[in-house]
Amino acid sequence: MTHRPIILGIVGDSAAGKTTLTRGIAQVLGEENVTVICTDDYHRYDRKQRAELGISALHPDCNYLDVMQQHLSLLRTGQPILKPIYNHSSGEFDPPEYIKPGKFVIVEGLLGYSTRGMRDSYDVRVYLAPPESLRESWKVNRDTRKRGYTEEQVREQLRARASDSAAFIDPQRQWADVVVSFYPPTDGSSGDDLLLNVRLVLRPTIPHPDLSHMLNAEGNHLGSAIRLELDRDMGKPVDVLEIDGHATVEQVRELERVLCQEVPYLGQFCSLEGNENIGKLVGTTGEILQSYPLALTQLLITYHMLKAANVASMLA
Repeated sequence: MTHRPIILGIVGDSAAGKTTLTRGIAQVLGEENVTVICTDDYHRYDRKQRAELGISALHPDCNYLDVMQQHLSLLRTGQPILKPIYNHSSGEFDPPEYIKPGKFVIVEGLLGYSTRGMRDSYDVRVYLAPPESLRESWKVNRDTRKRGYTEEQVREQLRARASDSAAFIDPQRQWADVVVSFYPPTDGSSGDDLLLNVRLVLRPTIPHPDLSHMLNAEGNHLGSAIRLELDRDMGKPVDVLEIDGHATVEQVRELERVLCQEVPYLGQFCSLEGNENIGKLVGTTGEILQSYPLALTQLLITYHMLKAANVASMLA
């Protein structure tokens, strides 16, 4: 579709859901078409050195931001990079990896929007902002099950990193085109990841699909489970699309059809009927679950990537 890769940025705090969202979008687009880059690989110090220096991985001084920026510039023009690899299990660095970008590049991590040069390299920018209590729960579950930490060690790390998180991670929200917040139902009816709602802040920095004829003040024929409203985010006016975990497949497919009509070739990538990977996540006991809020989030982001590819091909 284009002579250069389309680059998607996914930024958020540790355990905000970046990898889950990245993996799903890559599956939707076809993993053979997607190169995934993790900016956390660009740490300047390993885990032992960070402890000795008293610096967290969230601090810009702990990361080679200049190398990140250089590599993003190379990827955007279709050139290969020699990417470092940080091993989250050992806390040390593995040998670097030679990477040639595919049709699509997904760049996920903590500090992906830290510099102007980095921000200018993306076609679409996403920021993940779950409620802090949910993120903490996700981080405890992940780091105790997959990274060998005790729960107390994880909670102590969260406390130690809180100031850096507020100073360096949170401010990156302002640069996002889409802010994604998964959250539990307000009535507390379920703690199951399958039934999480999602709130999508759609900034006017890129043109979003027109849903006003489906979701408007005169009436919403999709029902109360899917809502579009005007709001303010960081003091600026935005559209907000909310999808509840109990939305039905009929409601979700109606919204999907609107997106596919705007981008005719979208359906071949991520139709709910034709792609079994969309909206899938792994439950706490290892079972495969389907989340319609996650599916529509993946679909919306894919929509923007394909729109960007179409624009880039016309300019080529």
